Amino acid sequence: MVGKPEVLALIPARGGSKGIPRKNIRDFAGAPLIAYSITAGLQSQHVTRVIVSTDDEEIAAVARQWGAETPFLRPAEFAQDDTTDLPVFEHALQWLRENESYQPEIVIQLRPTSPVRPVGLIDEAIELMLANPQADCVRGVVPSGQNPFKMWQIVPDSHQLKPLLSLPNLKEPYNAPRQELPPTYWQTGHIDAIRANTILNKHSLTGDVILALLIDPLYTVDIDTIEDFWNSARLINDPRTKAVDPLKSRRSFPDKVSHLIMDFDGVLTDDKVYIDQNGGESVRCSRSDGYGISLLKGKSAIQPMILSRETNPVVTARARKLDIEVFQSVLNKDQAIQTLIEERNLNPSEIIYIGNDLNDLVVLPLVGYFVCPADAHPQVLRQADLVLKQVGGKGAVRELVEKIMEKQSNQENLKEGN
Repeated sequence: MVGKPEVLALIPARGGSKGIPRKNIRDFAGAPLIAYSITAGLQSQHVTRVIVSTDDEEIAAVARQWGAETPFLRPAEFAQDDTTDLPVFEHALQWLRENESYQPEIVIQLRPTSPVRPVGLIDEAIELMLANPQADCVRGVVPSGQNPFKMWQIVPDSHQLKPLLSLPNLKEPYNAPRQELPPTYWQTGHIDAIRANTILNKHSLTGDVILALLIDPLYTVDIDTIEDFWNSARLINDPRTKAVDPLKSRRSFPDKVSHLIMDFDGVLTDDKVYIDQNGGESVRCSRSDGYGISLLKGKSAIQPMILSRETNPVVTARARKLDIEVFQSVLNKDQAIQTLIEERNLNPSEIIYIGNDLNDLVVLPLVGYFVCPADAHPQVLRQADLVLKQVGGKGAVRELVEKIMEKQSNQENLKEGN
């Protein structure tokens, strides 16, 4: 083989999911489910194209947003409930050959329903395939959770059990200790690397020589039910996993900052409220945060301000103490910031926002940089451009101010050096 082989990552994603409607574009830990497979393909060092095969215009649009190609829509006849994978792959390869004269050597199948993939898994599969020219396919497997030698069938129209498997050298393997049984493996949907010729000439997605790529069972995910969906999403945040994550491509700290917009509860406070016997409310703020804001105001032209959902005199009082602008009773923070940008002719890329909860996430695409305290909601922690070391109300704002001022100081030193 001369030069870099053409490797196509193909992601099958039909629109008619019955178990979980619109499953492939449903939010999974902060991104559409299909985005995890797309990102895995795009991050591979060997994959040359990432294509989604779908019959659904909406899925195709989402796929393009996350970087995949959708050069064709899959015909309805290949998008039925009983459609197997083989005709989907044959159609894709034939369409690409006839319409683009494109013929990959290796095809990677990335099922959206196995989104939690170890970083580097795809390249490992491709390299195993390239190192073994006799192989038709490389398939990802994990150790079986239950050994099939201890499994049974029930004889039809009877209560009689019949062992599923037998061994020539071991009597009654279903009664044997686990250690005496041969190890068995379960195929996962994480990765299949297949030679294109195997698909087109042998009419198979595996062929005759199938190599195993052993995957840590920690990553085993197969989403069939809504419970699978939510339980599997937790794995993305599990510190034991090093999984491909479409949200890890975080933006860089802005070179220029004009405005620092802060949520109040959970950012300038510790997200607790104290209520006296008369119903009066009070909160706890950090003097360190306050001093940091005063330093920012005194040494830069950056304008700090508070944007709060709450309507509470304590917010007004704290803003007055800090001598900064405050906007309260803001139910739609995205609309409020968009209005602020338009009315004041602000550059969105120069705005830093710091928030801690789900209602803050609508702001993320509107500003240049999104920051959160260390104790923010898990979804916010995943999507933020920067997660601070300090928690809300206990130094998070001061930490962010110091980062802003350090960046500003470094830029000034560079200018003086020039």
